[in-house]
Amino acid sequence: MKKLQFKIEIDAPISHVYDKMLGVTSKETYEEWTYLFNPTSTFEGSWDKWEKILFIWVDEKWEKGGMVSKIVENIQNKFVSIQHYGLLKWDEEITQGPDVEKWANWFENYTFDENGVKTIVTVDLETADDFVDYMNDAYPKALEKLKEICE
Repeated sequence: MKKLQFKIEIDAPISHVYDKMLGVTSKETYEEWTYLFNPTSTFEGSWDKWEKILFIWVDEKWEKGGMVSKIVENIQNKFVSIQHYGLLKWDEEITQGPDVEKWANWFENYTFDENGVKTIVTVDLETADDFVDYMNDAYPKALEKLKEICE
């Protein structure tokens, strides 16, 4: 497991960035910036504390997959903590077994800070060793897309 961190400064108020990043007003803004991870990226569920949320995509074989997660913390416009605890394969939630152990109990955290009229988004996440290169490539591009959406 590796811990990674990504940061970006966005010329927009925190409330605007938070809304667009999480797709609060419109899920389409979430799907637009996460497109860089997978063109079919979306979510089902709630961003409310302790609620389950599914991060979903369709792979190249048109098989539905994703992560089964829960929101550990959500302080509006300040901090969101996601705990990944399972995998989604088609409509089956898998929360035990060797495939899940690779991801179980890993966190993805978003911190929102003000810098004058700008917002600094910091992403701290844990990932499998074999996903480090993918995350190091995809996350900066996705955050640049978020910046474009927000500005």
